[in-house]
Amino acid sequence: MVTVNLGMLHYVLDHVYGAFMHRTKLSPPFFSRGWGGSKLDLLEKMIKQLFPDVAAQAWPPSLIKPIWRTVWENETARLREGFFRTPCDEQLLAALPPESHNARVAFLMPKSVPTHKMSCVVHLAGTGDHSFERRLRLGGPLLKDNIATMVLESPFYGQRRPILQHGAKLLCVSDLLLLGRATIEEARSLLHWLDSEAGFGKMGVCGLSMGGVHAAMVGSLHPTPIATLPFLSPHSAVVAFCEGILKHGTAWEALRNDLGLQQSAMTLEEVRERMRNVLSLTDVTRFPIPKNPNAVILVAATDDGYIPKHSVLELQKAWPGSEVRWVTGGHVSSFILHNDEFRRAIVDGLDRLEWRESPL
Repeated sequence: MVTVNLGMLHYVLDHVYGAFMHRTKLSPPFFSRGWGGSKLDLLEKMIKQLFPDVAAQAWPPSLIKPIWRTVWENETARLREGFFRTPCDEQLLAALPPESHNARVAFLMPKSVPTHKMSCVVHLAGTGDHSFERRLRLGGPLLKDNIATMVLESPFYGQRRPILQHGAKLLCVSDLLLLGRATIEEARSLLHWLDSEAGFGKMGVCGLSMGGVHAAMVGSLHPTPIATLPFLSPHSAVVAFCEGILKHGTAWEALRNDLGLQQSAMTLEEVRERMRNVLSLTDVTRFPIPKNPNAVILVAATDDGYIPKHSVLELQKAWPGSEVRWVTGGHVSSFILHNDEFRRAIVDGLDRLEWRESPL
């Protein structure tokens, strides 16, 4: 009898998918235009401002005013799409491509339920998630639990993608930091809007892969308890680009050339070390512990070729009281097979929060 190690099959699937997506000539690699020059220097300084006292002093963020249109509605639910000017400050706005200056969101919510008796979760995009559809499918079944879904389109993705960028392959390392910083600012403003303008009784933030890193940062910086739900996520982008499969889709030679030194003067390992230093700014374990760590639920895959187990456990260790749930599969297969587990984590995370006081 031949036995099959399913875990190994999931792991191999990740590598086969990764080889097809990142080692072929179908699209350029990540960061084919280098580090980003002065933008990278600016962002390294700006991102340090997220820690942690400065972020607290920056609350509340600028109040956004989304302009809405109804996509469809029926007797029980309504889907709207909206856009608003990104709340990023002028310095960050100048660094963003013009296509990313306006943020887009989809907002799926139950009807005939007061918002103070309803929850809403902001869903952030993983690498390559250019549209609303997948995250709306994840959130749709939660309508029966009176949980609304707000989906943010990331800068550099979808209709916000720069004209010279192909697919999800960001042109410069600075673009990755720009994407993250702007996503955090926009998500924080959306949560503030859901609280102060829409009056939701509970709130949360979730995301898969890269979106989970951003969700962890947003949940960490929020001044009141919210459900924080990183799915299939590392504790830092260092893991994704320097340890996981994405290292094979990174333009290391272009990065070496862009440092302005002769190739013989710098090894590829030294270039990778530079990358580790830059991306260490995305290390979520350096962020403050969320206000209610019991409402932090990480869902991770047992045989993930992109995200090693140690990375998930590092975040759990840094945030005592948080929970890790393991699903059987790899990174790619878990995206497809375990939506029910992601939904269960959303429900359970929200259940661990207190309802806000009802309006008079």
